[in-house]
Amino acid sequence: IMQNINITLVQTKQFWEDKIKNLEHFAWLLEKQLSHQTDIIVFPEMFHTGFTMNAALLAEKMEDSLGIDWLRKTAKFKNALCIASLIIEENGQFYNRMVAVHPNGKIEHYDKVHLFTLAKEDEHFSSGNKRTIVEFRGWKILLQVCYDLRFPENARNSVSSFGNFEFDAIIYVANWPERRITHWDKLLPARAIENQCFVIAVNRVGADANNLEYNGSSQIIDALGNYVLNPIQCEESVQSIDLKHDNLEDTRSKLKFLKDRNQRINF
Repeated sequence: IMQNINITLVQTKQFWEDKIKNLEHFAWLLEKQLSHQTDIIVFPEMFHTGFTMNAALLAEKMEDSLGIDWLRKTAKFKNALCIASLIIEENGQFYNRMVAVHPNGKIEHYDKVHLFTLAKEDEHFSSGNKRTIVEFRGWKILLQVCYDLRFPENARNSVSSFGNFEFDAIIYVANWPERRITHWDKLLPARAIENQCFVIAVNRVGADANNLEYNGSSQIIDALGNYVLNPIQCEESVQSIDLKHDNLEDTRSKLKFLKDRNQRINF
């Protein structure tokens, strides 16, 4: 049964390839700015390294990971689902892996499908090949990473003949630079509208070692494309807000757009 859930977005600067400093900074931010109970805490892409191509140097294994260990402890302490991406090595391959760490220690993951060729991410990482939908406190949440936002087919919702939606929210974690932030701001509402779901998007701020500037614009959008949480500009911020399932159910019951989708057409 869906209940209202509280989502916390952690928009922060990142210290280039400095895992310890990043984790200490996250802990400090949460201690300083998150005193209430929340259900889901979302961090940026490659949360404790920044968006780096030094995969071999910085990769961790799932069973021996500084980042996952920290997320697991935080999830347990906060009794919340913690979501972030980080560099994972598995069978000699490197993945930009988005993890959802449950309070009980259970981990689900999604490997970024669309690798960012402009930064040569495809030369350093292997692409994922499956979708991941996490179920938590009655909500079904699709995991997506940064560049995936440009590919709507990767995040297409569907409705069963019984009226059940495949997912209720999409979470995007990103390192999306300011120079292309207009695309981020336009594509996020499109994903919410076309999939009749909430979209939760977390980006970073500050500058990285490649002299790219980031202005954040982390935000939450409802199924009608309206802001639930207005884009957070340029500053470090830990913000929380309730997502109301009645809002979602009301939109879906009145506007049955997704049910009208013709899935038999082969383009």
